[in-house]
Amino acid sequence: MTVTPTRPEMGNPEMRGPHLKPFAERYDNALHDPNIQSGLLDFQRSWRVTRDEQMASLKEITGFSFEDLRGKLTQAKNSVIAAPDEHVARFKANIEARGGKVVLVGSADEANAYIAHLCHERGIALAVKGKSMVSEEIGLNEALAHAGVEAVETDLGEWLLQLGEDRPSHLVMPAIHKRRHQVAELFTRVLGRPFDPDDIPAMVLAARHELRAKFLAAGIGITGANGLIAETGTIMLVTNEGNGRLTSSLPGVHVVTTGVEKVLPTAADAITQIRILARSATAQPITTYTTFISAPAPGHELHVVLIDNGRRLMSVQPGLEDALRCIRCGACANVCPAYQVVGGHAFGHVYTGPIGLVTTAFHHGLDAAAGPQSLCVSCGACATVCPVTIPLPQQILEVRRLVAERAPSTAGWRRVAMKVAMRAYASRTLFALGTRVAGMLAAPLRDVSGKFTRLPAVIAEMPAARRYLAWRTPPAVAPVPARVLAKQAAAPPMIPGSPLAGRRIAFFLQCIGDRVAPEIPLAAIEVLRAAGADVRIPESQHCCGLPAFDGGDRDNAIRMAKATIAALEGNDDIVTPAPSCVVAMLHEYETLFAGQPGWQQRARVMKERVYDLVGYLAGPGRLPDGALAAGSSDAVAVHRFCQGSNMLNAGDRLERLLHDVAGVEAVPLFEAEVCCGFGGSTSVRAPEISQGILARKLANVLDTAAPILVTDNPGCVLHLRGGADAAGAPVRVMHVAEYLASRLPGRS
Repeated sequence: MTVTPTRPEMGNPEMRGPHLKPFAERYDNALHDPNIQSGLLDFQRSWRVTRDEQMASLKEITGFSFEDLRGKLTQAKNSVIAAPDEHVARFKANIEARGGKVVLVGSADEANAYIAHLCHERGIALAVKGKSMVSEEIGLNEALAHAGVEAVETDLGEWLLQLGEDRPSHLVMPAIHKRRHQVAELFTRVLGRPFDPDDIPAMVLAARHELRAKFLAAGIGITGANGLIAETGTIMLVTNEGNGRLTSSLPGVHVVTTGVEKVLPTAADAITQIRILARSATAQPITTYTTFISAPAPGHELHVVLIDNGRRLMSVQPGLEDALRCIRCGACANVCPAYQVVGGHAFGHVYTGPIGLVTTAFHHGLDAAAGPQSLCVSCGACATVCPVTIPLPQQILEVRRLVAERAPSTAGWRRVAMKVAMRAYASRTLFALGTRVAGMLAAPLRDVSGKFTRLPAVIAEMPAARRYLAWRTPPAVAPVPARVLAKQAAAPPMIPGSPLAGRRIAFFLQCIGDRVAPEIPLAAIEVLRAAGADVRIPESQHCCGLPAFDGGDRDNAIRMAKATIAALEGNDDIVTPAPSCVVAMLHEYETLFAGQPGWQQRARVMKERVYDLVGYLAGPGRLPDGALAAGSSDAVAVHRFCQGSNMLNAGDRLERLLHDVAGVEAVPLFEAEVCCGFGGSTSVRAPEISQGILARKLANVLDTAAPILVTDNPGCVLHLRGGADAAGAPVRVMHVAEYLASRLPGRS
């Protein structure tokens, strides 16, 4: 297949798809829908438990673990991405040899035109449709209506959304945002008779009755496809309702609308996909119907419309081609804490959830992808459940960069203003001056603890202030940064045996810790020195570059990353109390320096010596068991920094450190690894997302009744501390460094 790529920043109208409300309107509507947060929270929790059970059973049932199977499927999908024309040609030849027809189209308009023309040629005025996200992508229903063809959705969820002039909010469960009372009201209004919201079987029966006549009268059936097997020329269709088989078999013409990325090399690969698709999508061992179609039925027609619509461009975009492995299971949305707050309509465009933040840019243009970018908190949960190992966290940041640099909506003064602001942030001198001035101006508002800023009521009640601060107390900017205070600090009491004696450590303060929460790096330095380490604080250090990278500003991210590497080189170990910075150094630096081999090599060398504080202290021989066991016996709950769990494979190491070194048994915290909502720039660009996720986290913390909450990332500490204070929650939030320092010999 030869398709001329179109740059997504050009905003090609053919890539825009169906008309949708602007992002700001979709976002606001979602925030004011009382059914979304509670319904999606219950769903995410129940799905997670059942999904994990199903994945755990894989080994016993199939002989393969989830990791085994997703590795096999990833390899199969990669082989197609590497040679798409070869696999498409093989599928096309095999199915056409048995009477099917394969049509390769470049754009949504071409696909719609082909199907509309087919209807006109056959004199068809009624089409029935099985579930197909590709048909949503290309706006097929609207195109057919314009051509005089009625298209009726037959998937139950899709049908009720069509009746209500609504759109899918999930890749697999399109009406997940609807509650049963809403469906009953819709059916009562549209079907003209009353429905009891508690009588779900009656509503399903009504849908079956209404749709059966459509199946019998339709001249064309339109479905999607879950896989196209090149080896045999077979269409694989996976559904939980009988409508898929009725749609594909009753009408005289069957049209399959699907993306070119759905091709699989072999039947064995299709079986691998079946084994993990339902488990990932709906937490079932297998769906109700798995249909294989290799030829049209006698006297029937079979047309496969293979659509590019930006896919070829994605395949040649460095770092984004892996998104073409997606099997549309929706698992990434099922674990996404931001999706739980606002649902799919706000979070996506046509494709929802984290994968939609990547693919939208190529199917519908960068402007369509721009707004939802603000919703991702970069927790990394999506990558842990993806059945085809798509590196979504990195890909979302790459699309965010494309949006920042090329989207038409960010042109002009806004792009310049963002660049200038981040350039100022990247300057250690300007940042120090700015925080010093802010600290002086806000000094009268600093409370007695020195940790919070108490705004006067006249400011706190302003709409903008309420949006950002009514639910979290802002931290105070420190009058003196940690780098200065560390030089003035007295020698700490020593841990017996000085287990870190002889280790030379370059300590990375982190910008937030240095200027806003100096108590965190100071406590970490104290613990390391108490263990005998030679802790050095390079004066030229500033910021790892994560804020710029998170905002899509690669130039300033590179500038800060280079300064960080230069500042920290030449020491035995590099330790920071901020695992978020470690994630940036380990996962982003080499990508940042693509095309700069010298800096890439320096980044690789540094990677071997970078540790977050917990990872460093938990290492063998670093701190002996029971070294800090003397101290408070107050119950402690632990929030695991989300990126630590999802990107550093931290697991329960924070709890183990507290148990082994401090002799403290942490109270189990439900959803300990779920993001707290800080989310870097999300806290600024979409504060309601942060607020919603924080409420979920604090509710779990309060359920433990523990008076102390320990975590290991400064951003989490400030976010949770501010939220607990604003809510009047009886819990003290501490960084693990603070907690350990309080238990040093002679401190208890």
